[in-house]
Parts: sequence; C-alpha cells; structure tokens
Amino acid sequence: MITSLLTTFGAECASGHFFGLIPWYQYINDKYNAATGTGHFIGCEVQSFNIFSDTPLVLLAVVDDLLRIAGLVAVAFVFYGAIRYVASQGNPEDTANAQSTIIHALLGMAIAIVSVIFVSFLGDKLGG
Repeated sequence: MITSLLTTFGAECASGHFFGLIPWYQYINDKYNAATGTGHFIGCEVQSFNIFSDTPLVLLAVVDDLLRIAGLVAVAFVFYGAIRYVASQGNPEDTANAQSTIIHALLGMAIAIVSVIFVSFLGDKLGG
C-alpha cells in the first residue's frame, strides 16, 4: 500500500506535476523550425522569436494554478466554518458567523471553479 502511494507520488513528481498543479514551463513552445529560423530554445541558446509569444500561455498557467489553490483554500474554509458551527453550541451570534463563513467559502469556491474553467478554455484556444 505505502509503496504504491510512493510510486504514484514519485511518478507525479517525475512528470512535473505537483498535487495536480501544472508548472508554468509546460506551456513554453520549445520547438525550433529550421526552415524559417524561428523558435525558442535549442539547448541553452535563445534563438530568434516568432511573432507569437508564449507569455500569455505562461501567465494563464500561473493564474490557473493560483485559482486551483484558491479553490483548495475555499474548501478548507468550508471545513473551518463547519467546525465553528458545531462548536457554537447554539449561540445565535456564533452560529450566524459560522453560517456566513460557510456561505462565503462556497461562493468563493464556485467563483474559483468557474474561473478555472474559463482560464482552461482560454488556454486551449490560445495554445491550439
């Protein structure tokens, strides 16, 4: 059991993904077109750049990862609000604060999910 978890985690790290987050450098186009002399990287040398830049894709990857982290934080706040709700022991003020925390966390999670879908759509359209 533990060895399978370590193997899975090791494979995830070897592929460049950490907890499902995509690293920004995955979106860099590293192909070089010898016919036109345009491209990005060959070894350590920077070649002439094409008119199309990878900067928007890299920025979208960073925004996508930040939105995914925001979704995880929202889930943590739902649990935090639930614990506060249980610990309020019927106190109306504490119960209202805990309900407010849960509602705001769920709203933040919904916004993060919709934003991740929109950013992924934009990345697919820009990246081809």
